[in-house]
Amino acid sequence: MSVLLCLCACPDGDVADRIAAALVDERLAACVSVLPGVRSVYRWEGAVQREAEVLLLAKTAPARLQALTARVVELHPYELPEVIAVESAGGLPAYLDWIARETTVEPQA
Repeated sequence: MSVLLCLCACPDGDVADRIAAALVDERLAACVSVLPGVRSVYRWEGAVQREAEVLLLAKTAPARLQALTARVVELHPYELPEVIAVESAGGLPAYLDWIARETTVEPQA
C-alpha cells in the first residue's frame, strides 16, 4: 500500500490548525501533524525571505492528493502555498491500512 506524506508550510498556528482540521474532517488526510518552530529561508520576488512558519505533515492516499492540494490552495493565505508530496517507501502495514481507510470517501446516504 502506497501512502503520501504531504508537506505544507503555514504562516502561523491558527492557519495550520484550520487547514489540518479541514483535511482530516474532509477525509483528505488520515492525520496531519502540526510542527511549530520552523524557520524557512526562501527567495520570493527577487529577495531572500526569512520567516517563522508552522509545518504540516499530512498523511494521505495517492488518490486523494489532487483534492487535498485543491483544498490547501483554497484555505491557505499564501499566494503560492507549499504542497509537496513524498511517497513512502514502506511503513507499518496496519498504519498504512489505517491511512487508506481514513481517506476513503464514504458513500452518501
